[in-house]
Amino acid sequence: MAVQLAPVQRQLGLFDKFIAQTTETLILKEKLLSLSGDSFDISLASGQPIFKIQGRHMTISGRKTVTDMQNNHLFDIVKEHLHIHSTYAAEDPQGKKILQVKSSFKLIGSKATAEFQSRDGHWETLTMSGNWMDTTADIVCKNTGAVVARIDRKLLKARDIFGGQQTYALVVAPGVDMALMVALCVALDEKNNEK
Repeated sequence: MAVQLAPVQRQLGLFDKFIAQTTETLILKEKLLSLSGDSFDISLASGQPIFKIQGRHMTISGRKTVTDMQNNHLFDIVKEHLHIHSTYAAEDPQGKKILQVKSSFKLIGSKATAEFQSRDGHWETLTMSGNWMDTTADIVCKNTGAVVARIDRKLLKARDIFGGQQTYALVVAPGVDMALMVALCVALDEKNNEK
């Protein structure tokens, strides 16, 4: 897993504690025995656990709670209804929207746009486009054109992909919030599962 991404010009994110210092590869692995089918364990490529996602059973919004390994509630990922295209949001523990991900029509593959206000006060727009047949997507900063993260199942071994679980490799550029990139990856996964 030797993919390297260039550092971003200025930090992108909400959680200073989870800003990548070097290119980091995270492995998102769906829990096989999850009741909701939407729970994930997230670890660094080294195997060190970093986040947990717990899907809540029987919720209309498909709410997923994201925590760090100390069980600190970072945010929830929810599906927003009453939109023409699939829309997901990340809400802080008080219910305030901190990120919105909207999908848009693309003939082949998937496309989505994410918007949030970074810790430094800048509004950020990230575009995600990819091909779920190949299970790859680049997350690009609209302002700079820089690839800030890449979702790529090709980086994984066949045994990690097969077996009924969704498993993703998420490569995050230096200076980018890993927790936020996990939210984008899960939103794309949810959109893909709607079909």
